[in-house]
Amino acid sequence: MQKIKDAFKRFYKQPAFTGFILFMIVLILNLIFEPPAKFFSLNYLNSLFVSNTPFLLVTLGQGILMLAGLLDCSIGMQVALVNVISIMTVQEWGIPIWMGWILAILGAIAASALIGALESAVGLPSFLCSYAMTTVIKGVNVLIMPIEQGKVPKAVYKVYHNPLGGIFPTAAIIFFAVLILLYLISRTKFWKHVYAVGGNRQNAYAAGINAVGTQMKASILKGVVVGIAGICLTLMSASGNPIQCEEYGMRSLAACIMGGMGWGGWGSIGCATFGGWFYVLISNFVYYLFTWLAKIIPGFKVSSYYNNLAADVIVFLGLLVTVITNKRQRKSLKQGINETLKQLSKEEEKEDK
Repeated sequence: MQKIKDAFKRFYKQPAFTGFILFMIVLILNLIFEPPAKFFSLNYLNSLFVSNTPFLLVTLGQGILMLAGLLDCSIGMQVALVNVISIMTVQEWGIPIWMGWILAILGAIAASALIGALESAVGLPSFLCSYAMTTVIKGVNVLIMPIEQGKVPKAVYKVYHNPLGGIFPTAAIIFFAVLILLYLISRTKFWKHVYAVGGNRQNAYAAGINAVGTQMKASILKGVVVGIAGICLTLMSASGNPIQCEEYGMRSLAACIMGGMGWGGWGSIGCATFGGWFYVLISNFVYYLFTWLAKIIPGFKVSSYYNNLAADVIVFLGLLVTVITNKRQRKSLKQGINETLKQLSKEEEKEDK
């Protein structure tokens, strides 16, 4: 029992604690309207992952940047860029689908690297720079694909839509594979540099860390994750749309913050995961709630506008709770950053010797 209490105390001090609590609350609310037997059924989970894996992966990508002290409002348009390239290269050039996917992911990496360079090396404000790049990337998308068009062979997109072997959702396998990859990367020295640079760039530089190089690597890693998200989106829609997913930029930021993440060195990939799932499930809950009210109240009808409004209000309250909670954890943040910098300085001195 004492071990459980100690484990809870340690988890309580973690940034992801608030996100986990919000996630559990909204999960319980969903289970009120959808019985556990149905909610956790293979068909339901498969549908949930198929529809939301692109957004969940985008949230992970945004989380990587936030840890490094950056952000990207254009991340949604980069997902659309991947979708456009993967469709048009196959349609116009006649190359194999897998080659089109590789080119599309490289496109996302290039866009991420460009924005990372403008923010990190040039020093442009992250929000303004990425907001401006949203329009630029959207223009590139429309230039490549003027109208919605293209298609993905049924045999290909069915692999994504159907559970693998009838046992486990393919989209879930992709999501957890990326999550495991990021976990493995988080065990490396590079990840310590990400926290140090995100927490205090000047102190990290004084400790011998290449701040620009670290943020550029984080941007490229985000580009890879966004590229995978774009491929999932293409398989989900089985067609091309050059102007979709623009809202992913602000939504992924909100999801990361609700998960307990802060700008620069505060948070974890777990924060992005819980925040992303909170955003997904709160939309489900609002839909279930209004559907239930329509059944019990004669003549009750609500447009999708009010569905989105109610969901956004709940998201705002979630953000408020997270911000208030994080203020209590700032001392732990400062201590963690100082300990990380001291450790990195010792490691650099050993390497020099």
